[in-house]
Amino acid sequence: MTDKIDKVIELDHVVIRFSGDSGDGMQLTGTLFSDTSALMGSGISTFPDYPAEIRAPQGTVGGVSGFQVHFGQDINTPGDYADVLVAMNPAALKANAKWTKLGGSIIIDRNSFTDKNLEKAGYKTDDPIKEDNLGSFNIISAPISSMTQETLKDTGMDNKTILRSKNMFALGMCYYLFNRELTFTERFFENKFKKVPAVIEANKMVLKAGYNYGYNVQELTPYKVAAAEIEKGTYRNINGNTATAWGLVAAAEKANLPLFCGSYPITPATDILQELSTLKNLNVKTFQAEDEIGGITSAIGAGFAGNFAVTTTSGPGLALKSEAIGLAVITELPLVIVNVQRGGPSTGLPTKTEQSDLMQALYGRNGESPVAVIAASTPSNCFHYAFEAGKIALEHMTPVVLLTDGFLANGTQPWRIPSMEDYPNIKVPIAKEGTENYLPYNRDEKTLVREWAIPGTPGLEHRIGGLEKMDKTGTVSYVPENHQVMTDLREEKVNRIVADIPDLEIIGEENADLLVIGWGGTYGHLLTAVHDLQKEGKSISMVHFNYIKPLPANTRDVLKKFKKIVVAEINNGQFASYLRSVFPEFTYLQYNKVMGLPFTSIELMDKFTNILEEK
Repeated sequence: MTDKIDKVIELDHVVIRFSGDSGDGMQLTGTLFSDTSALMGSGISTFPDYPAEIRAPQGTVGGVSGFQVHFGQDINTPGDYADVLVAMNPAALKANAKWTKLGGSIIIDRNSFTDKNLEKAGYKTDDPIKEDNLGSFNIISAPISSMTQETLKDTGMDNKTILRSKNMFALGMCYYLFNRELTFTERFFENKFKKVPAVIEANKMVLKAGYNYGYNVQELTPYKVAAAEIEKGTYRNINGNTATAWGLVAAAEKANLPLFCGSYPITPATDILQELSTLKNLNVKTFQAEDEIGGITSAIGAGFAGNFAVTTTSGPGLALKSEAIGLAVITELPLVIVNVQRGGPSTGLPTKTEQSDLMQALYGRNGESPVAVIAASTPSNCFHYAFEAGKIALEHMTPVVLLTDGFLANGTQPWRIPSMEDYPNIKVPIAKEGTENYLPYNRDEKTLVREWAIPGTPGLEHRIGGLEKMDKTGTVSYVPENHQVMTDLREEKVNRIVADIPDLEIIGEENADLLVIGWGGTYGHLLTAVHDLQKEGKSISMVHFNYIKPLPANTRDVLKKFKKIVVAEINNGQFASYLRSVFPEFTYLQYNKVMGLPFTSIELMDKFTNILEEK
């Protein structure tokens, strides 16, 4: 053991990628590794990568499931390339070797590299290492399947059941490699399978066998990874969908209202509805509708009745909800629409990430139909921006679209659990019983917000519906001049939300040669690229937008400080086009990517360097 300690590789941060067939348990393996790393004090960021098909053909590249974990110090992204790749079959090697650093380690289950599996993965020879030119990598060929079988041969389990635990053997090897403790995962087994003691014991045996195998083989040189410097507090690992659900519940609590979520399941947003359905004890009601339209209209009805109303979806569902969003706009009822963006158009790439619903969120309704639009930027701050979406919707009596994306929804980070005392109360403009001469569209002079009259409150009877309303009285109106007045009031009401949102903050110098602009889930990759270029002495700064309609009040003042501006986004330039329409006096360069993948920090650094060097 002394010799191995002497050979330890010390790093500030490491990227490991688990990959295998969609039935190999790679998502669970990656989750357990990331949870253990977080509990041991590492900063982490994860990137689950699912096949688009529910059950792609086994052993094919299309069926490969991956889970990437970046852990250590100063972690803002899941990492560009893996230091260590775990490939449970030939297809996983074929799909992921290109995402491994040159000279990195690749752990393969050599038992799975049969002629049949090599053919399924598209290899033409029986030597994938040579065929794919992987000689520069440190290849650790481990008998993972057969060692799992040997470990559990006396348990009485059938072979199929035994092989379901082979992912735990690979996990045990990685726990040795990165000096991770087994105890957290053993506790997981005890809680998960408490009714089946034999399964608990089998998984513990295989996990330990993998750890011991790692200790005994010479090819595995252990890593020592630095711990993160984090603020004191109570932390948990959280993904964006769970954080979004909890942020919505927090907003309901601070508004002292019941929460109602009416939704229809859709990848990758379904987990928000599922998480909310477990929180009935927190005054949460959930309704799984038969379609997207039923989901949002049930939410609007609940909002009319005095609930904090929420609906969740992805891009195709947002398209179906568009008419009902217009109903919420014209009735001026509070509603949060969470859109977890995915690749499109149509069904597109359901399990892949994209930022291409921005224009749909801003303008995707008939008529002049303004809504507030905000975007989360990390898995953990989905909590904060879900809370903000609720606060804006309730205090300003307007629909709010909250944009996240598949990368944020499924990715995880350590999250410092806040005290609810740190969050402000939400002041809901509910009309009081006894109001004299109640007019449903009478407005606050400062905010233009109308009061919310809860049905059944004596003296607050009023008409509501999808036809245009007469100013103040709310009766149906076809008067041309009144339509102009109401259209302008609805737009201006949303614009005045700007008084309640924070100013943009510049990351870097205010007079740098290049300003990088991002929004939403690109934050971590952009921040990493900009920080690394700043360390190289490059004159570069960054701003990141979470509030999109309205934009922060100081946006124009920030943009005019810089010589060059580049907008980077995972679409073909929607935010850049939006900025051109609002601030046409500036020139906007673009860097765009539409591959169903997040940016890499390396490609961003190359692009920004080229822009800086161009005259």
